[in-house]
Amino acid sequence: MHDPGSASQAPEPTWSITELAEEFDVTLRTIRFYEDRRLITPERRGTTRIFHARDRIRLALVLRGKRLGFSLEQISHIIGMYDAEPGETGQLHYLLKQIATRRAELELRRRDIEETLAELAEVERRCREDLAALNG
Repeated sequence: MHDPGSASQAPEPTWSITELAEEFDVTLRTIRFYEDRRLITPERRGTTRIFHARDRIRLALVLRGKRLGFSLEQISHIIGMYDAEPGETGQLHYLLKQIATRRAELELRRRDIEETLAELAEVERRCREDLAALNG
């Protein structure tokens, strides 16, 4: 999908909702949900959504943030900081703080999982010993 441009300039690339959904392997409903949350703001021409490069980048950031385990509120804050003061520096400080928090949460989960696996291994070992003793 391309917007008509002047003959001297190449038109800005645009995407339809279907094209973005296919590119990012998400549903149309997902994109509409992010639009409803104002994380992306496509141009509207009647009922048609026209997504510009800024929308595409923001969608990629939202999806990356979700993969990293950030909430939509955190993602919105990070993206919003990029557009407003304090600008990129503030965004990076905030993001570093969020990364540290997320890393600590994941490390705690990892320790919990490792402890659970060790406990399961111990229970399994005892069960096998008991079975061996019963089967004599």
